[in-house]
Amino acid sequence: MKNLLSTFVSFLTMTLAFSCSTQNNIAPANITSLLETNQFTFVAEHANPNNLDVVNVMNSIPGGSSSRMLNLDSGYTIEIRTDELEVTLPYFGRMYTANLDPSKNSYRFTTKDFTVDKKEGKKGSTVFTIVANDQQNIRNINMEVFKNGKTYVWIESNDRQSISYDGYITANSIREK
Repeated sequence: MKNLLSTFVSFLTMTLAFSCSTQNNIAPANITSLLETNQFTFVAEHANPNNLDVVNVMNSIPGGSSSRMLNLDSGYTIEIRTDELEVTLPYFGRMYTANLDPSKNSYRFTTKDFTVDKKEGKKGSTVFTIVANDQQNIRNINMEVFKNGKTYVWIESNDRQSISYDGYITANSIREK
């Protein structure tokens, strides 16, 4: 009976683990193409705040998760084009210089004045360092893209603690003119 129960629990755990994980259906050749052109969209799935106070607040909410990872809704992205960088990401953490306008407390900006530095990372990954020259509070956006398209992003700021995001890359959407 213990073996049957143990087998059932293992099967249920594996089924839930595989069904809850996100699938990235982009072919490796397409990922390579996106990385060569330096034009793609990062879609954030999770935010990882580094501030213990934020984690404690999350843990105090009834039914809240005890992990440091926050699941994000769709729509939080970093879109890199040849002539434009658009960042739309939430921020959770300590701000040293908070703004009275709540719309300016997250990472939401569009710029045409930016540089992208690309280099090889460990185990075949590609690391991008993006500097938005006209954004005074952001030092740089670091992005490590793995062969399967999964991506890890961390943002370093002058006026707040750093934060990281997990997600994947995809092709840019076509804009209407």
